[in-house]
Amino acid sequence: MEIRQTKLFARTVKRLSAHQTEDLNRAIQTVVQQPEIGQQKVANLSGVRVYKFKMAKQEALLAYSVDGHAITLTLLALSSHDNFYRDLARQLKH
Repeated sequence: MEIRQTKLFARTVKRLSAHQTEDLNRAIQTVVQQPEIGQQKVANLSGVRVYKFKMAKQEALLAYSVDGHAITLTLLALSSHDNFYRDLARQLKH
């Protein structure tokens, strides 16, 4: 499976501590093994799945999409819940 990441996702990951990065890597491996694990979104976020996990003892949201034809996992966003869906919808418009 090919894994891609958006520029926003890459910038967010650069700011993480080592412990947070470890938690994120475990979450990504879970998504790679079970792409359907995230909750499917609708309306302006259709085609996007969101996986909730603990990162440094706080809930984090990982937004991703899966292209079944090429089996490509695209990591879209990572954040706490505050304004997550609003910001994700804005990102997908551009």
